[in-house]
Amino acid sequence: MTRIALDPFVRDLDGESAALRAAGPLAEVELPGGVHVYAVTRHAEARALLTDSRVVKDINVWNAWQRGEIPMDWPLIGLANPGRSMLTVDGADHRRLRTLVAQALTVRRVERLRAGIEALTNASLEKLAALPAGQPVDLKAEFAYPLPMNVISELMGVDAADHPRLKELFEKFFSTQTPPEEVPQMMADLGTLFTKIVDAKRTNPGDDLTSALIAASENGDHLTDEEIVNTLQLIIAAGHETTISLIVNVVEALQTHPEQRKKVLNGEIPWDGVIEETLRWNTPTSHVLIRFATEDIEVGDKILPKGEGLIVSFGALGRDEESYGPTAGDFDATRTPNRHIAFGHGPHVCPGAALSRLEAGIALPALYERFPELDLAVPASELRNKPIVTQNDLHELPVKLGCPFGGDKK
Repeated sequence: MTRIALDPFVRDLDGESAALRAAGPLAEVELPGGVHVYAVTRHAEARALLTDSRVVKDINVWNAWQRGEIPMDWPLIGLANPGRSMLTVDGADHRRLRTLVAQALTVRRVERLRAGIEALTNASLEKLAALPAGQPVDLKAEFAYPLPMNVISELMGVDAADHPRLKELFEKFFSTQTPPEEVPQMMADLGTLFTKIVDAKRTNPGDDLTSALIAASENGDHLTDEEIVNTLQLIIAAGHETTISLIVNVVEALQTHPEQRKKVLNGEIPWDGVIEETLRWNTPTSHVLIRFATEDIEVGDKILPKGEGLIVSFGALGRDEESYGPTAGDFDATRTPNRHIAFGHGPHVCPGAALSRLEAGIALPALYERFPELDLAVPASELRNKPIVTQNDLHELPVKLGCPFGGDKK
């Protein structure tokens, strides 16, 4: 089996994903830093493995970890070994840690956030409308980033004053270009920041999920301080990064498919169709680290060996022709059915999926209603991905907003 090295600069994600699919449902890959794992690259096999009890989150199962081959300054150590949380345990422990988070993020409870999300969206649009006419704008920085970060921070009880530091640390956390000598300090700084947030909520609890986790730990649910801190970090990280990329990727998809954009703005194609197709076709999460095989597992005509690491290559399996047919590589917002698994599958499926969909479902229609003439400020071929192996994330999204709806067209 030929090993495919994932490009740390993510210069051609589509080409890389095609190469992974061509290698079969299970591919040998090399992560940045020379770490060897396997990748599942097809939709059906991914669904099966994500519900297979022989594939676990316990890093101590990993042969390379046991042999001491994974250094603590590996750029991806924070994703492979993020500490004890619902992300890294299975079975009863996973259900115990996940239950409180899942209760806070049910569809019904998430719907209660609608008014706040609409207000934040409108405030961001007002700021955009106040910018000088004709000036190119980085839509990612000015619109896609603030909304998810503010929403997830409000949900978790994180002060807006911490946002700049969080942005700085998460940039390093996800990047494969963070110098190895900076990784241990970055991880320590994240731990210090989130410990400070938890300590503040322990002293002054509020109506937020962090306070609820603390209260649960004091009422017999046995959450340790480490579990609370790591769960907070996990939800903040995942809760804003995925939605940022989703909003950006929808805009890019619509602007590069003008015939479908016209139908969306005319109401011929619903926004939820656009969002679901973008999640499949240009998924926010390209690869998810990392699970481990407790025994040899057949995957198609190949074997995932006992003790080896497995990543899920969502960028590859989202365009799997065996599941989506010969048009799998096409963006088609009318595609039905669209049974993608961009938010995962099985017991570790993302509990924030409903929140991400709600944010995108509010922000994107409002953006195009306010700026129906929005267009890319550079050719799509000039858009560049950030060096993040796990996230399908652009450096920036330069756009020209055009005249706001109802504005002066002189």
